[in-house]
Amino acid sequence: MGFKAELKGNKAYKLHGNGQYAEAKQLYAEAYADGMINPRHILGYTVLLLRDGEYAKAREILVALSKQPQRDDVTIQLYVNYAAAVFRMGELDKAIRHLEGQHRKTPTGLIYQTLGYLYVEKYDLEKKPDFDALEAAERAAAAEAAQAEEAPAEAEAPAEEAAQADAEPQQAEGKKSAREAWDEGVAKASAFIDESLEYDDEDSVCLDNKAQFLYRVLGDKAGAKTWFEKARKVKENQIDTLWFLSRYDLEAGDTAAAKEKLEKLRTSRFSPLNYCNKDMVEKALAAL
Repeated sequence: MGFKAELKGNKAYKLHGNGQYAEAKQLYAEAYADGMINPRHILGYTVLLLRDGEYAKAREILVALSKQPQRDDVTIQLYVNYAAAVFRMGELDKAIRHLEGQHRKTPTGLIYQTLGYLYVEKYDLEKKPDFDALEAAERAAAAEAAQAEEAPAEAEAPAEEAAQADAEPQQAEGKKSAREAWDEGVAKASAFIDESLEYDDEDSVCLDNKAQFLYRVLGDKAGAKTWFEKARKVKENQIDTLWFLSRYDLEAGDTAAAKEKLEKLRTSRFSPLNYCNKDMVEKALAAL
């Protein structure tokens, strides 16, 4: 049974490489059910599951694969696929945590690409909390708690309690506010993305991450455009790069240029690690 499973897996892998994705996915599924063990074939299967939005199934397979000893290159791809699955299942922090752990062990281009993008997702301005409202609510809660507290008149606190009371202001002083934690996270993400470009300044994904960080996290659209253009020079049909450049075209009133880019995107193979998806493209074209 194992031999037949590997034959099927090998055939599926070849179909996958030839762009016959539906046929490859079906054959991968059969091979996996029959006991396929080749990690590259299993990873190929999870890629197709992720592209089809079957995140829970992909994660289950990746967790099982992670329990077996693997070569470093396989382990890195495994963690990236796992991060994509849990990110799309709503566990962005978990995805980041796992990739940060792998990055500390072995910095690679693939992790720079993926973790850089996940940092942009985490600190997107659209997800930024209203810190003024949060802080006002905290102050109101503290004032209410203070009014409700009734200290005994002329009571002397035991030495242990007094020491604890003295320590509390220091602990509160050392605790980061939500605003400080956010700002530190943004700074960390910025440094990581710049580091990724020191690692490889011609990596189209890292260039696009820099552009998206400026555009989506810092709100610097003018600065971002330069980096999107650099990314496109390296990889002409990169999905997210074309999407954002089409936004600039529309702002400039150049509908024809925007439509040309969007039409190219129509035939793209979208991944869970793309900001842009097929529905966004179709809606944008329909609006022109």
